[in-house]
Amino acid sequence: MSLDSLKSAIPDFAKDLKLNLGSVIGNSDLPQQQLWGTVLSCAIAARSPRVLRELEPEAKANLSPEAYTAAKSAAAIMAMNNVFYRTRHLLSDPEYGTLRAGLRMNVIGNPGVEKVDFELWSLAVSAINGCGQCLDSHEQVLRKAGVDRETIQEAFKIASVIQAVAVTLDAEAALAAE
Repeated sequence: MSLDSLKSAIPDFAKDLKLNLGSVIGNSDLPQQQLWGTVLSCAIAARSPRVLRELEPEAKANLSPEAYTAAKSAAAIMAMNNVFYRTRHLLSDPEYGTLRAGLRMNVIGNPGVEKVDFELWSLAVSAINGCGQCLDSHEQVLRKAGVDRETIQEAFKIASVIQAVAVTLDAEAALAAE
């Protein structure tokens, strides 16, 4: 199980995804921890068992145990936060924005890795989950920490390609099962 076997599973009609997957992971300028934490958290967020099974072993091999756990934590906490904050933002009643969230989010304050890495992973997961409020929040924290726009864009490029690969392979598996 690997990036190569995942690329080989992508059908010819989605050749651009195969090329992009190799490019965003194989040619990334991100440091290894940021890269593989982004890959793992996005593979989880994409909800595709196949994509996760293929990418997780390489991510685990390239991450410290703390970073591996933190990347999984980013996917978990953002699964909750993205629904909560997206819903609150989408409701037409602005009073919801004044209410206390009342949800535990301790991992954000103490993720076990550099805060910048965790924020980058949280932003990438938020891109997959479509929460504009979370995207803005994490982007602002990253920018205040000195992270450039190119690095931030690299993370959401990875998110977009992993999500597209997941959708494509899951659709092909569903069609093959008919």
